[in-house]
Amino acid sequence: MPRLILLRHAKSAWDDPALADHDRPLNRRGRAAARLMAKPVAEAAPDLVLCSTARRTRETVEHMVDAGAFPAGRVVHDAALYHAAPAAILAVVGIHAAGHAAVMVVGHNPGLHELAASMATAGDDRARTALAAKFPTAALAVLDLAGPGWRPGDARLTRFVTPRMLEAAAGQ
Repeated sequence: MPRLILLRHAKSAWDDPALADHDRPLNRRGRAAARLMAKPVAEAAPDLVLCSTARRTRETVEHMVDAGAFPAGRVVHDAALYHAAPAAILAVVGIHAAGHAAVMVVGHNPGLHELAASMATAGDDRARTALAAKFPTAALAVLDLAGPGWRPGDARLTRFVTPRMLEAAAGQ
């Protein structure tokens, strides 16, 4: 059963109005969140990581690699993921996913949130409620698909976690 893992980039900086959106880096909070989310990402076990070419997504992935979530050799950057709609995200997955059981996409809202919501037709009720409400920066959705393809619907949301959830669980 294929697994689709969706990770929104961590919090980005807005302090330089001269920077193009594509070039915005992570801020301090974003860097910390990326490191914090490395453990749940590692537990989801992606064997391929598809990453938008935006600086904030690339930096999110770099912090996760540094924290041991997955090796850098599993990462493929694809410009088509930059602010992609759900259908475009699935098209990119379809292009790269052959031979991979667990594909992670690191990208942007609203496309990631819309894709996760459209695919999560079953799963943990609390996770589905949290996902329906919001897909914040550095949020992670783990979807186990019922069939062999990478199509909307018929996926079980097995985990939805955000940095705030992890901080609350740790008493921070």
